[in-house]
Amino acid sequence: MMTTQLLPAIRQYLELAEKDFDLITPARKDALQKIAEGVISLLNSKGQAALIYICTHNSRRSHMGQVWAMAAAAYYNINGISSYSGGTEITAFNPNAIKALAEAGFEISTSAAATNPHYHITYATHAPALVAFSKKYMDAPNPTGDFIAVMTCSHADDNCPFVPGTYLKVATPYEDPKAGDGKPEQDQVYRERCREIATEVLLTFYLVHQLQNSSRI
Repeated sequence: MMTTQLLPAIRQYLELAEKDFDLITPARKDALQKIAEGVISLLNSKGQAALIYICTHNSRRSHMGQVWAMAAAAYYNINGISSYSGGTEITAFNPNAIKALAEAGFEISTSAAATNPHYHITYATHAPALVAFSKKYMDAPNPTGDFIAVMTCSHADDNCPFVPGTYLKVATPYEDPKAGDGKPEQDQVYRERCREIATEVLLTFYLVHQLQNSSRI
């Protein structure tokens, strides 16, 4: 079986993000710890763990969560992880979010123009590309049961107090980078949000890695 290897630019990005764990607040760390414990519980009971990152429009923050989850799992060599994203409405994967992820090192392509294009996102060698497009959280190919719902915006969390099929639901809301659209600081706003989400998702899987190792002692 070939070993999954992160693309060099993504590995370098995550090596730098790893140094920012101390900047994460205790309250956020508690939420990330809950996600990590849920992942471990699913891995132990089912051999696999699925996460759906959910935001109202499934256009920015939820996609960032989805792709960074797979990169973070590969970074710590954690097997059995699958990640998805979804919303309560369907829009499109925002070009500014795509640009920020491409700058971070992901290789992103799309085959055809459409109002809601499907993007293929490569994060590692010997790993299938992620297919990203805007969808509702219950739409295929997302799992319908025994998944961890990670709420990446307050609006979706408030309007979905119960997400059917969840094993666990945890809120980690982020400021919407949409606030920077069309402004001089637009690209910087998206870079900052991308980095913040990457760092917190990375810490989540660092905690999973720690829990796995402690269970082997």
